[in-house]
Amino acid sequence: MADQQNKYTGALAVLTSLFFIWGFLTSLNDILIPHLKAVFTLNYTQAMLVQFCFFAAYFVMSVPCGYLVDRVGYKPGIIVGLAVAGGGCLLFYPAAGLHSYPLFLTAFFVLASGITLLQVAANPYVTVLGNPDTASSRLTMTQAFNSLGTTLGPYFGSLLILATAVKTADQIAGLEPEQLSVYQAAEAAAVQQPYLWLAAVLFGLAAVFSLLKLPSVSATAPASAQGDIAATRVEQSAWHFPLLVLGALAIFVYVGGEVAIGSFLVNFLGQAHIAGLAEQEAGKLVSFYWGGAMVGRFLGAVAMRKVHPGKALIFNALCAAGLVASRC
Repeated sequence: MADQQNKYTGALAVLTSLFFIWGFLTSLNDILIPHLKAVFTLNYTQAMLVQFCFFAAYFVMSVPCGYLVDRVGYKPGIIVGLAVAGGGCLLFYPAAGLHSYPLFLTAFFVLASGITLLQVAANPYVTVLGNPDTASSRLTMTQAFNSLGTTLGPYFGSLLILATAVKTADQIAGLEPEQLSVYQAAEAAAVQQPYLWLAAVLFGLAAVFSLLKLPSVSATAPASAQGDIAATRVEQSAWHFPLLVLGALAIFVYVGGEVAIGSFLVNFLGQAHIAGLAEQEAGKLVSFYWGGAMVGRFLGAVAMRKVHPGKALIFNALCAAGLVASRC
């Protein structure tokens, strides 16, 4: 049993890196939105197409990804997900070079499709590797490292992507052709280089996972009460479980609020009557927002070893609702 547990510990440590990297990638959207909004002179609705295309991939690709993982297993699903996400990062290079917003949106969709596959494979994998009684705590702990990625992402993204101040439409119109070419090249490079490095990291992780010997677990085999892998399968549709449906609705509402706040923070803090911060400085402060989520998840991982997950959910939902109501 000790050897089995050690094997699971190693696998969980490796899986945690996935949670970190997709958190890092997701939070970079909060930096790219104000950057693309300024570069393409977009209104807020057009700028938020970034998050629409990104999270639409979760809605569109979740079921196909589930079928794929069910067919090939967790480890191959993770490898394919890393490769697809890496391909999405590569698309940012031509999108920036061609100055094409539609191609940027396509790149976001492809990137998010890869992350969706990673989540479909990695989340249940974490729950079956160990004692089912602590599955909620284990998943929350790995998700906390996802929040570490979302905390660091905006800071480094601000340093790399928002380092060059974006000119206004009037300023761009006043540039000479040669100056315009230099300016556009600088703005493109600000996006191209970080995403080329991220693509290299994702493809590297795919290679590493292909070489690693992870515990062989069927995608359709949940853990038994003793923490072993059972050969049973739940045949009922997810719609037969009311609490699962309500949980999905809760995640929909929570993620919508969480993402919307992060997406507008840079522009919000840049307003003269709020803080009047430059984009780069405001982008760094987004890390505090996601850092709060990280702290909450670490605390939740510890608390849910003692507190029932349902009670923890009710408590935090009431606190969040109260805080929102206090600002109305």
